[in-house]
Amino acid sequence: MMAPLHGIQDAPEWARLGIVPGVALRAFGMRRSGNHAIADWIMRNAPAGHSVFLNNCKPGKSPLDSFASIEVNGEKQAVRRARGNLAGETARLDDGALLLVSYEDFSPADFGVKRQVSGDFNTGLFACDVLIYRSFLNWAASLIKKLQSNPGYGPMRRVAIMLNTADRYARMLELVGKAPGNGMVPICYDRWFEDGAYREGVLGQLGLPVRDNTIGGVQSYGGGSSFQKDAAAPDELQIGDRWRQMAEDADFRAFLSIVAREAGLMAQVEAHFPEDAARLAGGLVTSVSVG
Repeated sequence: MMAPLHGIQDAPEWARLGIVPGVALRAFGMRRSGNHAIADWIMRNAPAGHSVFLNNCKPGKSPLDSFASIEVNGEKQAVRRARGNLAGETARLDDGALLLVSYEDFSPADFGVKRQVSGDFNTGLFACDVLIYRSFLNWAASLIKKLQSNPGYGPMRRVAIMLNTADRYARMLELVGKAPGNGMVPICYDRWFEDGAYREGVLGQLGLPVRDNTIGGVQSYGGGSSFQKDAAAPDELQIGDRWRQMAEDADFRAFLSIVAREAGLMAQVEAHFPEDAARLAGGLVTSVSVG
């Protein structure tokens, strides 16, 4: 388990950041797993309403140097300027704000002692790691739909990307299965989206007050929803039906025909999303069309 934040207020990392956070969290999630909706919700429940979000940091490097975008109190800041003077961007905040650092398509399971996820950043400064995950079939359907929007990706490349990513997804679920004994807090996007009591319980695990427990607005990161580009409100999103909308898609079915025979992945799907495992076992991909 990671060390608590208390007692290390004079860390050099905080000098660079410009503030001493009251809570510092590190979040991991596969793309199309609701990462930014959940990140926005975490920040809306920051103590005193103040937060710094370092988004989509580069694995193996300090998040203070490698964020792809930055928000201060929910407002996006210029990345180049922030990398040059991070303390200048946080000058409006007092000590005690929340720091959230995020990584996409990676989890602690992909790293080890020799190569740390956050490079030389002292991981003892983080209160815990947050693991964001989504039901297997809806996650796969959403990611394939997103990949299909890239005209440079043909069927073979799309399926190859999915297979590689599914391996990391399986390792993420394995970590989820070991929580909270490993000091990590898992958040299932499907449950988070549907259940306010679940959201409130997770805030308690994160040591955050309940300030705004709503779903919040539709996030623009990653181009928004893969299926509903024009969705203006979260209640318009049909996040639980993505697999049904892709059930006859050739890429989706080709991908599922392979992973359904991958014992390790299917064991994790069975453990966490038995309804998805049952759908696969029940013949969802028995007649695959790849033409």
